[in-house]
Amino acid sequence: MLKRWISLLLLLGLNISAIFGQEIITAEKYLEMVSETYGTIRDYEANITIRSGNTEMTGTVSHLMPAFLRIDFTRPADQVIVFNGELLTVYLPEFRAVLSQNVNQSRRSAGLATAQGLTMLRRNYVPSFVTGPNPEPLESNSRERVVKLRLTRRSISEGFREIILSINADTKLIRRMEGRTIADGELRFDFTNIKLNQGIPELRFFYDSPASANIYPNFLFRDSD
Repeated sequence: MLKRWISLLLLLGLNISAIFGQEIITAEKYLEMVSETYGTIRDYEANITIRSGNTEMTGTVSHLMPAFLRIDFTRPADQVIVFNGELLTVYLPEFRAVLSQNVNQSRRSAGLATAQGLTMLRRNYVPSFVTGPNPEPLESNSRERVVKLRLTRRSISEGFREIILSINADTKLIRRMEGRTIADGELRFDFTNIKLNQGIPELRFFYDSPASANIYPNFLFRDSD
C-alpha cells in the first residue's frame, strides 16, 4: 500500500511540474508570435476571396515589403487593384475606368495581413481567444483547424468594431479575417494556397492602364485635403 501511495505522489508531482513548466500562451502573446512570423516575410502571394453581404470577389493577392500590394481579380474578371507605395490604382473593366490616388506618407496605411498591419492591430485592438488557444474547426463541419483570435477595438475611431482572425496553428499564417463594421456590416477575407518569399519583383506593382480607359485621379481625396 505504501509503495502505491509513493508511486501516486511521485506521478502527481511529476504531472504538476510538467503543467507549471509549460509557458502559458495568452492571446496577446499569440498575436505577437503571428506578427513575428509575418516579420520574416519579404514577399507573399495567395488566392484571395472577399465576401461582403451577397457579393463575392476572387483573385490573387501579391505583397512585397514594405508596402507594395496588388490584387488581380478573376471575379470580377480583369479588375485590378495596385499600390506601389505611392500611387493607388483601381481598374474597373466594366466601366473602362481607371481610378488613381496619390498617397503621401501621412495617409499611408498597412495591409492587415502584413507585419505592419499586425503591429497596428496590436496597438489599436485588444486580443482574446474566441474559445481558447487550442486549434478548432475553421467552420462547422470543416476538417481545417485554426486558432481563432477576437480583436476588440480600443477606441470608437477604429473602422471595425471587432475582427476575428483564424490562424493556421502550424504556420502562424492568417487563413481568414472577418471584420464587423461600425454600421454592423460584415467583411470576410479568405487566404488560400499561400506562397512565401518567391522573389516577387517590384515591376509587378507598376500598372499600365488600358489606352481606352478613362482616368479619374484623386478619387478618394485631393492631395491638399
